[in-house]
Order: sequence, then C-alpha cells, then structure tokens
Amino acid sequence: MAVGTRLSLQLADFGTRSLLTHTFMALGFVGAVVSGLFVEGQLGIISMTAFINFTAGLWIAQSIHSLGNAATEEEYQGVLKELLNRV
Repeated sequence: MAVGTRLSLQLADFGTRSLLTHTFMALGFVGAVVSGLFVEGQLGIISMTAFINFTAGLWIAQSIHSLGNAATEEEYQGVLKELLNRV
C-alpha cells in the first residue's frame, strides 16, 4: 500500500519533477524579459536581475538533480522526451 497523497506520489516521479522545474525556469525567464522590457528605471533592472538569478538557480538545481538521477535505474531521457510521452 502506497503512503502519501496522489500529488506526492506523482512528484516522486523524476519526470514530473523535471517538467515542473522546467516550467518554473520558463516562467522566470519570461518574467525577466517582461520586467526588462516594460518596467522602467532601477526597479526594472533589479527585477530583471532577480528573475535571471532565480532562473539560473533553478537551472543549476535541475542539473544537479539530473546528475543524481543518472545513478538510478530510472529511464529518464530528457524533458522533451518526457513531454512527448505525456502528450
């Protein structure tokens, strides 16, 4: 019998976590572009820098997470393959 909620069981799958991380990275990058183009002055520069740093931090976390998953027996072949399998 599995312990945990349905959401926690879905998040146990590396592919689901990877898709979520890539979604947050895309949103962070879009936020950086929008704030860089449409927010004026120092606030725009600071917001753009914060969004870029957030996106870079997620990228590093995903890279480390992927390296850790490579040691397992799981058949993960990248986020694009994962997305194509779910569509």
